Amino acid sequence: MIAKGEKNIAKIFAEGKLIDKALRMAAREALLRHKQAGVPIVVWRRGKVVRIPASQIKVPPRPRRAK
Repeated sequence: MIAKGEKNIAKIFAEGKLIDKALRMAAREALLRHKQAGVPIVVWRRGKVVRIPASQIKVPPRPRRAK
């Protein structure tokens, strides 16, 4: 039995929404930290490794909270 306020991990994995949100937030945070620290990121584009300077890193806006 799940107590009030506890999350059902099986349901979270089945739906995937919370996991997707957590991954987006973590990726945004990583991009923001790289940009602030002046550290480039490395991505895979068109079959090649591409280095992106910190000045060119695009950090997506913070997601709005649902009402």
